[in-house]
Amino acid sequence: MKYAYGVTSALLLAGSAVALVTGNPAGAQVAQNDQSQMAPIVPRAGAPASFAELTAQLQPAVVNISTRQRIRVQAQGNPFAGTPFEGLFGNPGGQGGGTREAQSLGSGFIVSPDGYVVTNNHVITADGQGEIETITVTMPDGTDYPAKLIGRDAASDLAVLKISANRSLPFVRFGDSRQARVGDWVIAIGNPFGLGGTVTSGIISAVYRNTGNGGAYDRYLQTDAAINRGNSGGPMFDMKGNVIGINNAIFSPTGGSVGIGFAIPAEIAAPIVQKLRSGQAIERGYLGVQIQPLSDDLAASLGLPKNRGEFVQSVEPGQAAARAGLQAGDVVVKVDGKDVTPEQTLSFIVANEQPGARIPIELIRDGRRQTLTATVGKRPTEEELAQRNFGNDNGADADQFGQARPQPSQQGLVEKAAGVAVQTMTPTIARQLGFSEGVSGLVISAVDDSSDAAAKGLRRGDVILSANNRPVTTPADLEAAIRSAQSGNREAVLLRVQRRGQPAIYVPVRLR
Repeated sequence: MKYAYGVTSALLLAGSAVALVTGNPAGAQVAQNDQSQMAPIVPRAGAPASFAELTAQLQPAVVNISTRQRIRVQAQGNPFAGTPFEGLFGNPGGQGGGTREAQSLGSGFIVSPDGYVVTNNHVITADGQGEIETITVTMPDGTDYPAKLIGRDAASDLAVLKISANRSLPFVRFGDSRQARVGDWVIAIGNPFGLGGTVTSGIISAVYRNTGNGGAYDRYLQTDAAINRGNSGGPMFDMKGNVIGINNAIFSPTGGSVGIGFAIPAEIAAPIVQKLRSGQAIERGYLGVQIQPLSDDLAASLGLPKNRGEFVQSVEPGQAAARAGLQAGDVVVKVDGKDVTPEQTLSFIVANEQPGARIPIELIRDGRRQTLTATVGKRPTEEELAQRNFGNDNGADADQFGQARPQPSQQGLVEKAAGVAVQTMTPTIARQLGFSEGVSGLVISAVDDSSDAAAKGLRRGDVILSANNRPVTTPADLEAAIRSAQSGNREAVLLRVQRRGQPAIYVPVRLR
């Protein structure tokens, strides 16, 4: 099970609970002085009195999955190297590394009578680090079958296995998750903590939840049905017995269920599973941009509504976005006619486009809307993206720029509203800071530790290249950009900042 850690709180309203139990409309009252006239207390239509019948039909198709894997151990040096004891005790620490055995437990479900099984990729690959030795599928009656890996897809975290039996196996079907609504009943069946055949129920808490972890498929059904370690890969059913989600992750400060679970929607999973079963290559669209959501501060610095569109931090040279003319600092608001929102991110839209397709991209640049046309590229594998250190189409969070503690506040800050003292870059300063002599901008000489600039991680030695998309080479340039933002009733200024050895990044700094 994958975890997102955090702490949440909830307020339980007694009135709401009573309305659900009795099935009476909100505010409706029942006369208390005439018990004979009271309507019987029955569940509201659609709320089952029991899940037993549905569970009895579905549980035979839900399986437990266990694996044995070899995990490569990183090589460590000989602690006695270079001493008279080198070689005396063999080679402690080893050379070239080694492997260790690992096991994993998870859940899955059969989707055809001839034994195709669906689960999460991370269930069978130890988060991508394991080399599979054996996979065992255990049926609810305790029968074990060796399983063959048919295909897996790291980007969507899905995998398909195949077992062979001398009989027709029970199976379940995918439903239409697009019809799911907040408040719909669901049940989850799986293998939490190795306790096979565990059934939990709840409702859909949110549809198309973006967890903020990024990636092409950060789009989940959220449920309050209890999901725990080992539920990964198991099915989430609607009340018709269709699989509308594949349990994948939880949000938890404790490691256990706190009522916030996430499932891969069937509309995403079903087409990928079908391709994996048939051995087809899974190709996804790719633009080659590093992006971030339009947060409050970023939207304020641009004078735009928040949560509508995504901000381009950088553009990968030679890729589809660069060829189409996208630039760092653009705000992409629509792709192929689809609005870019927190529930429908740019990464998700583009990943579901066919490589080679020509799509319009609507963006805002310098306050003006314009439309470009891009020819979609082919998305690299997750391993290739990691090697490029470019990200999953969603870049580093500018609000976390740098981790160093800001310098103590100093008197005479050149720009008090932004909380920084700056000076013009010179060739001598550039050499001292490790920049090329051709770099122009303003060097931060001090940061007020009570400012938003300090909270965003700006520090002495960072170079401000532009403010509100205008180059700055003198302190007066920065002051003018800030005055312009203030006169336009903007609460933040957008700085493009570069740190030695790192690419330039846009950082919205709230003014005071």
